[in-house]
Amino acid sequence: MKAIITGCLTLLSFITAKSQSNFYKISVGGGFGLTQSFTDVRKHDFGLAGSAVLDYYFTPFISVGLEGQMGEINGGDAKKDPYGRQFINSYKAVNVNAKLALGELIDYDPGSFANSIKGLYFGTGIGAVMNSVTNVRRSTLEQEKPFPGKNESTDMLVPINLGINFYFADKSGYTRYILNFNYQSNLTLGEGLDGYDDSSIKFKTGKPDVYTYFSAGLRYQFGSMGLSSRTIF
Repeated sequence: MKAIITGCLTLLSFITAKSQSNFYKISVGGGFGLTQSFTDVRKHDFGLAGSAVLDYYFTPFISVGLEGQMGEINGGDAKKDPYGRQFINSYKAVNVNAKLALGELIDYDPGSFANSIKGLYFGTGIGAVMNSVTNVRRSTLEQEKPFPGKNESTDMLVPINLGINFYFADKSGYTRYILNFNYQSNLTLGEGLDGYDDSSIKFKTGKPDVYTYFSAGLRYQFGSMGLSSRTIF
C-alpha cells in the first residue's frame, strides 16, 4: 500500500512539473510616443506619433503582427543648418513584424529576476512609410538651383524592435492585458523621409535615412485559446 501511495505522489509531481496553460492567441492595442529623425539633415529633431497594433500569438512569447503608425518626423533648422535645410514629415507607416520574447528561451520561477524579464523581446519585419513633407527649405539665397527632392513619396522600411511586455491577468487567471514599452528603429530604403534626395556629390553621405519611434502602450488579448507548456504567472 505504501508503495502505491508513493507511486501516485511521484506521478502527481511529474504531472505538475509538466503542467500546461492556456493563452489568448490575439491581441489588439495602441501606443503613443516620440519619433527622432536620423537623415542627411544634420539636426535630428523629435516629433509625436501614435500607433495601432494587431498581433497573433503562436505561443505566449512568439507573435506575428501588423502595425500602423501616424505622426510627425522632424529635422533640420533653417537658421542653424549649414545649408539652411529643414523639414516636417507628416508620415504614415505600416509594417508586418515578428517578435520573439525571452520567456520562450529561458526557465523562470515566480518572484525570480528571470520572471520579471520574461517579456523582453526582439523582432523585425518589413513595411512602407508614406511621406508627406511640409515646411521644407528647398533653396537659399546663395545657391542657383534648389535642393532636389519630393514632398510626397513612399519608401520601403525595415523595422527593428526591442521592447518589453508586462502581463496582467483577468479574473480567470489568463493573460488579458499587456503593458508595453517598445523602441523601434526604422531603416528606410529611399530618400523621401526628409524630402531631400541627396544623390548629388555635394550632399551624398552613403547612409540610408532612419527614424526611431519610442512608444508606451496597452494591449488587450482575446479570441481563441492556445495551449502552452509554459505558464505566464
